[in-house]
Amino acid sequence: MLRIKVPYFLFLLCLLLIYSSSCNKDIHFNDDPNFKLAFSHDTVLFDTVFTTVGTITKVFKVFNKSNKDINISRVELASQTQSNYRVNVDGMSGTVFFDVLLRAKDSMWVFVEATIDPRNQNTPIVQDSILFYTNNNEQKIQLVAFGQDAYFHYPTVPASEDLPAHSTISGVWSNDKPHVIYGFAFVPNDSTLIIPSGTKVYMHHNANLVVLKDASLKIYGSLGNEVVFQSDRLDYYYKDLPGMWGRIWLSAGSKDNEINYAVIKNGRVGVHVDTLGNSSNPTLTMTNTIIKNMSAAGLFAQGSWVVAHNCVIANCGEYAILLNIGGKYDFRHCTIGNFWSYTTRQTPSVVLNNYYKDIYGNYQVRDLESVYFGNSIIYGNISNEIGLDKYPYSGIFNYHFDHTLIRTSLETNSDFFTSCIINQNPTFEDTDSLYLNLKNFSPAINKGNPSISSGINNDIEGNPRIQGIKPDLGAYEKM
Repeated sequence: MLRIKVPYFLFLLCLLLIYSSSCNKDIHFNDDPNFKLAFSHDTVLFDTVFTTVGTITKVFKVFNKSNKDINISRVELASQTQSNYRVNVDGMSGTVFFDVLLRAKDSMWVFVEATIDPRNQNTPIVQDSILFYTNNNEQKIQLVAFGQDAYFHYPTVPASEDLPAHSTISGVWSNDKPHVIYGFAFVPNDSTLIIPSGTKVYMHHNANLVVLKDASLKIYGSLGNEVVFQSDRLDYYYKDLPGMWGRIWLSAGSKDNEINYAVIKNGRVGVHVDTLGNSSNPTLTMTNTIIKNMSAAGLFAQGSWVVAHNCVIANCGEYAILLNIGGKYDFRHCTIGNFWSYTTRQTPSVVLNNYYKDIYGNYQVRDLESVYFGNSIIYGNISNEIGLDKYPYSGIFNYHFDHTLIRTSLETNSDFFTSCIINQNPTFEDTDSLYLNLKNFSPAINKGNPSISSGINNDIEGNPRIQGIKPDLGAYEKM
């Protein structure tokens, strides 16, 4: 019997192997390490008004656009069992899924359910992500849910030859709940957007607020009720992370823009001011405002007219203030403290320039009519925090640093520098947390010129400007 069973067993085994082999011929897996899945959305947004404990389901599709089947080795919720979300992947529920087969030129549905408690106002935005691992590549779909109601500004106007897809915003915003901007939001020509005190503005990834020709932006914050622009990523890791959104762009021809008591943080460019508008007033008047943690520049002005008093610009990856292709500028009682540490910064905090190179390779000179820094501080963690980029053969290039503490390697024994303090540490309270008030022994105390402070009666915190015999330098008066 044994001699009969062994061949029979082997015969069955061979049949099984042959069958298995023939079946596997139908599966041709794509093992390209550069392969990427495609998705119908990069972000799944839950913007429903949650009046009680809110539960809602959203859906997106995953596409395999290759000519071969793909094995998605793992799909998982980043927070797994701690998440406010639940996932169904191609009919399977759970938090982690292994070896999900997606056929060539096929797609599958992913359902996401969010349960948010709107009473938890400490976390108005609840975020997570779904991670897809394919051929050792990680891809991510962001999940964003609002645990409290908000005003949402999505691109609803289709793209044209002149403009990308965008939303339009104007009038007086309400501050009873946050505003959330996705993509481009335009203040249209000849319109005005007024943002009152206490308004919170959350900018999604790559979001931009753009003010068009003959339009105006009026930000009217107040002490203790500042208008705040920040990323919509509110979890702790992203609290101070730069580069999370685009910029506030006062584009060419915008006019009479005002920013008072605002905090603008964690984007790429804080405020971009682009050429003069059709007005006898400054293109931008900015007071009592903090711009910080910008990956490129805090204030980027091009051939414009800017007046800035009692402002703090801190921790920017390239420039705190870039004054490009001419213009006229007046900075008084401003604190520039650039202690950027995410990368090695090579560029000075403040750069002045009066030319550019056009698309034909020709240099175009634009007069720098005047740049004035008075009773201010320009300091940071590199040895020269001022860059003078003057066209060598022509053009006006006027600047004056007056009663200002500066860290620089430039020659300062000239008419361009009046009663300045050179290369002395201003001794800020805490540069790590950007608390740039002055310590008791700071060399910037009582070193200002009272005439420069005329009309600036209080510091950025509302304290009387002169506490001692003279005003202090910078935005903060030592109490």
